[in-house]
Amino acid sequence: MDKASQDEINQILWQACDTFRGILNSATYMNYLLPMLFLKYISDTWEEKYEEFEKQYKGDRERIQSRLKKERFILPNKCHFKDIYNQRNAANIGEIINVALEKIEDANKEKLSGVFRNIDFNSEAMLGQTKDRNTRLKSLLEDFNNPKLNLRPSRIGNLDVIGNAYEYLIGKFAAGGGQKAGEFYTPAEVSELIAELIDPKKGDRICDPACGSGSLLIKCANQLLKKDINDFYLYGQEVNGQTYALAKMNMFLHGVDNARIEWGDTIRNPKLIEKNSTMKFEVVVANPPFSLEKWGYEEALGDAYNRFHRGLPPKTKGDFAFISHMVETITEESGRVGVVVPHGVLFRGASEGKIRQSLIDDNLLDAVIGLPSNLFFGTGIPAAILIFKKKKKDESILFIDASREFQDGKNQNTLRPQDIEKIVKTYKSRQSIDKYAYKAKKKEIVENDYNLNIPRYVDTFEEEAEIDINAVQKEVNQLEKELTTVQAQMKRYLKELGYDA
Repeated sequence: MDKASQDEINQILWQACDTFRGILNSATYMNYLLPMLFLKYISDTWEEKYEEFEKQYKGDRERIQSRLKKERFILPNKCHFKDIYNQRNAANIGEIINVALEKIEDANKEKLSGVFRNIDFNSEAMLGQTKDRNTRLKSLLEDFNNPKLNLRPSRIGNLDVIGNAYEYLIGKFAAGGGQKAGEFYTPAEVSELIAELIDPKKGDRICDPACGSGSLLIKCANQLLKKDINDFYLYGQEVNGQTYALAKMNMFLHGVDNARIEWGDTIRNPKLIEKNSTMKFEVVVANPPFSLEKWGYEEALGDAYNRFHRGLPPKTKGDFAFISHMVETITEESGRVGVVVPHGVLFRGASEGKIRQSLIDDNLLDAVIGLPSNLFFGTGIPAAILIFKKKKKDESILFIDASREFQDGKNQNTLRPQDIEKIVKTYKSRQSIDKYAYKAKKKEIVENDYNLNIPRYVDTFEEEAEIDINAVQKEVNQLEKELTTVQAQMKRYLKELGYDA
C-alpha cells in the first residue's frame, strides 16, 4: 500500500468527527477522538514490530515478547485496536474501551500515568444513553478501521506525520471551540513567533507553566530539532486534567518521550520543584489565561517559594501572578521568558504598576511586542508578547507595533510568515524603525511613569495628504457646470414627454 500523505490522514480524522457533531462541542469531543488516534498509532506500531521480531526470532514467542517490552510503549494482551474493533457490537463497548485504555496506562505508568483516567467512553452524560452511545462508539471504531488510516511506521514514514495530524485536529477543534478553546491551544503562528523570539539553545531546559495541549513547547523543540539538536529538555504544567492528557499524548506523538508534564495549578501548587525550591529553566514560555479572576490570591499570601516578592497582583487579575512565577523560575546566567499578555498589563496601576516598575528597575524587561487583534480563540482583544531576560547588555526596552500587519480572516486573523519574520528580525536587530519599532531608554520609561502602552513609544500616526484648495475648487466648478448641463437636458426630456418643467 502507498504511504499515507499528511492531507489524507487529516481528512480521514476530520471526517471521523461527524460521530460527535451535534451532541458535543468540539472542545469536548476531542477528548474522545485524540485518545483513539493515540491507541490506533501504538497498536499499528506494535503490530509491525511484532511481525518484524517474529521473522527475526523465527516465531520464538518468548524472545518476541521480551524484545517487545523494550519498545516505546507496551501494549497489553487484548488491548490492540483490533481487539476492541472486533467487539464493536458489544452492549458494553464503552466499558471495553475504558478497560483497555486503563490497562495500557498501567503497563506504561512512567510515561502514561493519568493520561486516560479523565476520559470516559461509557459516559451517559457525554455520549448519550446506552443505545445511542453504542451506535456512536461503533461508528468511531469503524472510522478508525479505515484501511487508509494504517499508521504503521513503514507506511507513515516520519513520526511527525502523526504529530502534525494531532496538531491539525487540535487546531480545528480550537477554531470551533469558542471561549473554551483558549484554555488548551495557542494559535500555531503565535507559538512559532514566541519560539523564534526566545531562540532555544542546545542543552536548554524549556518550560511552559500553563502548557495547555503543549503546542508551544513543541514549537520550541522544533527550533532545535530542525538544526539536528536533540540535547534539550521539555517541562510543563497544566491545571485541566483532560488538557494535561492531551499535552502528554502530544509529546509522544511528536516523538518527545522525555518531556515532563505535570498536572496541577501552577500558582497554587507548583509541581516542578527541586530541593524545596522551584526548578530553574533557561527558557520559560506561556500563554496564560488572560486576567484570571480566581488565580490564587489567598495562597500567594503565604507562598513558600517567594515568587511574589515584588508584590501581590490584585485579587481579580492573575496576569502578573503568572509573570512573577515565570521570571522567578529562569536561570541567572541565560534565563529568558516569552509570555502572551492582554494590553492592560502594560499600563494598569496600583499593585500591578508596582510590580511592573520593579521588573523594569531590575532590568528584566527586554521587549514589548504588540500583536494584531482577533488572533486568539475565544477573544478578539489584541494582545502583546513580553520578553524578559537576565543579564541584559543595557537598560533599553524595544517596543514593536506589529498590530497592523496580518492576514485578515473571516472569523480569525492570522500572522503570515513574512509578519513573523519581520518581528523576529526587528527584535534581533534592536533598531528603531519609523512607525513600527522604537528602542526606548530607561529614562523615557521612567518619564512615562513606567507605562508601557505601545503608542507612547511607537508613533503610528499617519499624516493626511495636504489638500490642494485650488484644485478642489476647480473640480467643484467643473461638477457644477456638468450639473447645469444635465439639468437642462432633463427639462427638454420632460417637455417632450408632456410635463411642464
